[in-house]
Amino acid sequence: MGFLIGNRFSDTIRRRLEQDMVLRHHLLPFAQAPQTKPLIEAICNNNKAKYPSHWDELMGIVDGSQAPLLEIIVLNFRREILSCIQDEASIVDCTDECSDVLVVSDSLALAAHNEDALFGLSGYTYLIKAKLQNGIRFIAYSHAGELPSRAFSFNSNGLAFTMNAVRPVNDEIDPRAIGRNFLSRDLLESTSFEDAIARIRSAEISLGHNYNVIDVQTRRIASVEIASKFRVSVHEVGATPFFHANMYSHLQNIKQIIDENSTSRKRRADVMPKESKDDFLCVLGDAENKSFPIYMKGPKLYTMCSVLIDLDEQTLSIFRGNPKNKEITHVFSLQELKEQSQV
Repeated sequence: MGFLIGNRFSDTIRRRLEQDMVLRHHLLPFAQAPQTKPLIEAICNNNKAKYPSHWDELMGIVDGSQAPLLEIIVLNFRREILSCIQDEASIVDCTDECSDVLVVSDSLALAAHNEDALFGLSGYTYLIKAKLQNGIRFIAYSHAGELPSRAFSFNSNGLAFTMNAVRPVNDEIDPRAIGRNFLSRDLLESTSFEDAIARIRSAEISLGHNYNVIDVQTRRIASVEIASKFRVSVHEVGATPFFHANMYSHLQNIKQIIDENSTSRKRRADVMPKESKDDFLCVLGDAENKSFPIYMKGPKLYTMCSVLIDLDEQTLSIFRGNPKNKEITHVFSLQELKEQSQV
């Protein structure tokens, strides 16, 4: 599959590699330095040992796109490597942002997500619809050159995932451990809600992440926060709407960077109505705080798209522009994807 992805999107992947200034000016010089070769080798070896088939898929992206091997490797371990070469303040300047609002009540079961990133990443994403050798089908919104998907996805077992970056301080990070992209890719093969949680627990993650696990068949949503050394917290979402930005919310005893962008978004979301699907879209589209809006329009950070997963309708809808305007570009039926996997 990796070769097919690389070949199909080769131009997009190579353009991203050429235009990514953080990659060119920071990541590559660091990775190419003789003294950091043992670190890069350790990162690669540990992830290859844990996920050999996903590693082969990554090598397929390299071969299919004809992109430089080191550049694809560094791109897929972007945040892990950034933690080694930057102080805590500058990590905030170079990473991505996202927002989620989640609820499971008697009348409403929704997961709403803004996919935010540096403005320069705009135009370097794509949707992948694939069938794996084990019969599982998935649809994933992916960043060019990276394993699917560190953004959002769902599979034919009725499981969907959204993700948010979190920012532990450098002392909390093990850069040689498992990269977030490899765990995100592994989740696409989850067979159940419990299996997805188990896959997260089994990964000795490098720096931390927030994975939202959504099971449309059992009508369950969990916000899972992880950190290095197998630290995991699972918060099952109920009738009280739950907003997550880019800070740890429920994993205890973790030192993290205090991010005014995240705290401001959360304060605003907490006071907004969340009684209907339209309310959730209004939360994602809110820009009242001009300095730290939930819906981002640049100049630095940009909401590339928004997604709404309706567990009762079993649909995933992607919105272009401000989701309050309800301009839907794609609607996917999770039931149809399940039926296709049985053919």
